[in-house]
Amino acid sequence: MAVTGLAAVLLAIGVLFVVVSAVQPIARKLELSETVLLAIVGIIIGSVADFILRNSHLAALSGLAEMMLDFPINSEAFLLIFLPMLVFQGALAIDVRRLAHETGTVLLLAVVAVVVSTATIGFALKPFADMPLVVCLLLGSIVATTDPSAVAGIFRDIGAATRLTRLVEGEALLNDAAAISIFSILLPSITLHHSIHPGEAVVSFLVSFVGALIVGIIFGQLTLMMITILGGSSAAEITLTVALPYMAYIVSDEMLGVSGVVATAAAGLTLSMYGPSTFRPQTWLFMNQLWQQLVFWAGSLVFVLASMFVPHLLVGITWWDCVLVLIASVAGLAARGAVVFGLLPVLAMTKLSPPVPVPFKITMVWGGLRGAITLALALAVTENEHVSAPVAHFIGIIATGFVLITLLLNGTTLRSLVLFLKLDKLSPIDEALRHQILSIGLDRVCDRAARMGQELGFSEDSTRPVLQQIDRRAHEEQLVNEFDTALSDIQRVNLALITIASQERSLLLDLFRIQGLSRRVMETLLRSSEAAIDGARLEGRAGYVRVLRRRLSPSVRFKLAQIIHQRLHLDRPLMLCMAKRFEMLMVAHFVSVSLTRFMKERMEPTLGPRVGEIVAEVLQRQRKMLDEAVETLRLHYHGYSEALESRIFRQITLRLEGEEYDSLLAESLISEELNRELVTELERRRSRLQKPLSFNLKSGIESRLKSAAIFKGLPGAELHDLATTTSLRFVAPHELISKRDRKVRTVYFVSAGLAEAHVAERDIYYSAGDLIGALEVYRNERVPASIRAVQFGHFMAIPASRFRRLIEEYPIVLENIEALRHKHEGHLQERESDCSIKLVPEMISSQENKSEDLGKDKSSPILLKHDP
Repeated sequence: MAVTGLAAVLLAIGVLFVVVSAVQPIARKLELSETVLLAIVGIIIGSVADFILRNSHLAALSGLAEMMLDFPINSEAFLLIFLPMLVFQGALAIDVRRLAHETGTVLLLAVVAVVVSTATIGFALKPFADMPLVVCLLLGSIVATTDPSAVAGIFRDIGAATRLTRLVEGEALLNDAAAISIFSILLPSITLHHSIHPGEAVVSFLVSFVGALIVGIIFGQLTLMMITILGGSSAAEITLTVALPYMAYIVSDEMLGVSGVVATAAAGLTLSMYGPSTFRPQTWLFMNQLWQQLVFWAGSLVFVLASMFVPHLLVGITWWDCVLVLIASVAGLAARGAVVFGLLPVLAMTKLSPPVPVPFKITMVWGGLRGAITLALALAVTENEHVSAPVAHFIGIIATGFVLITLLLNGTTLRSLVLFLKLDKLSPIDEALRHQILSIGLDRVCDRAARMGQELGFSEDSTRPVLQQIDRRAHEEQLVNEFDTALSDIQRVNLALITIASQERSLLLDLFRIQGLSRRVMETLLRSSEAAIDGARLEGRAGYVRVLRRRLSPSVRFKLAQIIHQRLHLDRPLMLCMAKRFEMLMVAHFVSVSLTRFMKERMEPTLGPRVGEIVAEVLQRQRKMLDEAVETLRLHYHGYSEALESRIFRQITLRLEGEEYDSLLAESLISEELNRELVTELERRRSRLQKPLSFNLKSGIESRLKSAAIFKGLPGAELHDLATTTSLRFVAPHELISKRDRKVRTVYFVSAGLAEAHVAERDIYYSAGDLIGALEVYRNERVPASIRAVQFGHFMAIPASRFRRLIEEYPIVLENIEALRHKHEGHLQERESDCSIKLVPEMISSQENKSEDLGKDKSSPILLKHDP
């Protein structure tokens, strides 16, 4: 009984899956690209199916053969079903921050190279093909799309440089979009006989490209927003990622008229960039594994199905068609070589992109393989009823021949080329590090193996040969180990900082498994750790330290919330920012402690004590800055600090408890029913910690004002009123508080922290209990010098008009300031007599003159502190 209908389609798909599963191990044994072998298998299947239909003796197999040749999938189905999936996973797998440094190179290869290839192939074919120029250009756009799967697969198999793989995969993300955009502009001119205006075509291309980027980013951000709302439902989150590429592609391509491929790529890159800080680590890992499997199925089916059409597309091929295929192939190779060797050096000279080594360029030129998308676009032309038969014949044969040449010639020799250029070798730094790690690590392995052999009761005769072999390997590595001479101290420090930043990212992802920690906080810290990796890689210690300082500085959102708080008296934005900042500093502090231990235990033995000292100093500075920032907040929000620490510790203990139950279940010490009951109770207790802590922004302002010596003697009602009009400002080191020659609009009471100004070649310091800007407000003068924060501080901001009214209504404030000034002068004199190094006379003279001026004005609304 013949199988027909949907059952026949599913049977055919099942057969193809069996073929695909067999191809992968065979390709590995033959050291051949899976993509190339899949294409060969697809061509064989198509040819065999055609032979079966033409042979009456094989009528029993005619149903399956007919199904293979008349598979219910056309070019539109190829592009709608498979292209969004392939593009999205390609974007999802890319390290966006690393790729950002290669933006110039990727855009050159993805856009400029496509345009140049289209033009070069089109104009090269025009004199030899009896076709209009627009048809030749259309063919050029079809064969300009490169397929990264075969190339990237070869690179990964032989361990080629990761930068080379990143460049190829980054190019492929936008390469298809550029080629399809040009294809979409040229095809209507053939089917509808429209003339092409270059200016309009360029504008249309740019609008399609940029508009699709915006649409893709919006779709990606909306998906991330929905994931945060779902509250940790893994199945729902992963389902959203499956819907995302198709929604972005179809809405952009069908409804908005922009590039669906670019929109899908932009959505995938957005998810790749922010996904690790939005998804839980286990969900993120499972999602990536799921997408890798989906793309393996889709990519394999695409190549097999597209290749099955090759015999059909090559029907009627002539010798002259073969000549045209060769002309197109040579022109495509020459165009790609001209762009890579001609324009990439220009990018490097203009500092728009890092230099690309010559072996990389050779590999990128030869690795421009064409694949399923080219065949799908060729099918779209041959299936279009508005395209004449000669044009369809020309496009189908030349495009198919072009694909076969790149797959069977370039694809089969690319591995040998990479090995010949030695692109599979480790860099000198990695090679030196390899010998160092093996020489140290094998000794440890030998000791541990010997102890374990004794514990498990292995005889000495059975363990001795194994241990001797490990010991011999360790000795060989020690003989060739030139780590101390191969790497300079600067290189080792840079390597250590990159490792530290990478370890920090791993620790953060591990911490993110604790449910209840803020996604936004983790996103901020993860972005900072990734920026620290790039900073250490590009600028060494200076770049790493700069990123750390930027992390601890208030964000733009925080500064905006402070402005809203001070000027509009709206507290909620600053309250939310303060809660997030508190949690961020706490988590960063915990991670910093772990990094110090990691450096001592794991890195110092590998990189040496000298490098360990330098890295320890950097980490110590980081710890000091974190401690200052945390202590400033703890001083005024001690209760919230304790509650937050207790909450984080509870979450950690709940996680440890869950891991213990998992271990007991794995060891069969508890039943599945008991484990389910324990986990349910655990989740119930964990859910109680999901509610965010309340943060009282103005907690303690009134009590702080009451305890300040400057406001001693003020009525309680006045202090209460002053507290209601006082806002808060949190400053970071080097932050500008007041600018020189500016009129004072706010008087700052230093609740905690330290600030400084430079006046007449002397330093003036403001610490806890001092007022900044009070003297200028009282005298109606401008600020004599810029004032900056020295460390993290907590300031109470009093409007200048309110402070002026306060000292007019309550002279006791001026008396308090005067008393504090005399007390401060006495303290300075005591310090001068006790110090072995005397104060600079000019500084004392200046202080005394300033004191006289303050005495004449009967006020001293500022305390001046001089650095001895």
